[in-house]
Amino acid sequence: MRKIRVPVAHLISVTLLAFGLLPARAGAVEPGQPAPSFSARSLEGDSTLNLAQYKGKVVFLDFWASWCQPCQTAMPLIESLRLEFPADQFQVLAVNVDQDVTKAKAFLTRKKVGYPSVSDPEGRLPATYGLKTMPTSYLIDRNGVVRAVHAGFRSSDMDALRTEIRNLLGTPAVPANAEAKR
Repeated sequence: MRKIRVPVAHLISVTLLAFGLLPARAGAVEPGQPAPSFSARSLEGDSTLNLAQYKGKVVFLDFWASWCQPCQTAMPLIESLRLEFPADQFQVLAVNVDQDVTKAKAFLTRKKVGYPSVSDPEGRLPATYGLKTMPTSYLIDRNGVVRAVHAGFRSSDMDALRTEIRNLLGTPAVPANAEAKR
């Protein structure tokens, strides 16, 4: 059996991040700042995805892990958001931070979503973005500028997220009774 060596500092930071105990970083990405560009391997295949390929679209960048209960709640709801908006204007991109990629793939087998997810088992991207809690998502405008940061997730967040996305897309709000009829 092969031993897997994981840096102790990474284990500590992931544990602290999971419990919301990681102190705020001076370099945390805030609204109004450009989203840090990155490339990472897709969980769905051998391809590499990068944030820059979605420039011109509004992007919902979501950091998740298979062990994160709020992430498990969020993913199907994020999928429903993805389906509400035109694919040529709106993109969801997820970043998985599981150290064991097989756990992330197994999770996606159970909870299917139609948006891509990349793998970051070393935790470089959460450090780059200055994550303070899991899950955290970033709403990025068509020019690559972060417009909103959402730390944590509750089902009640969906209406606010929907409104923020509509504002960035320039789409008028749909009356509540019209959405119920969909």
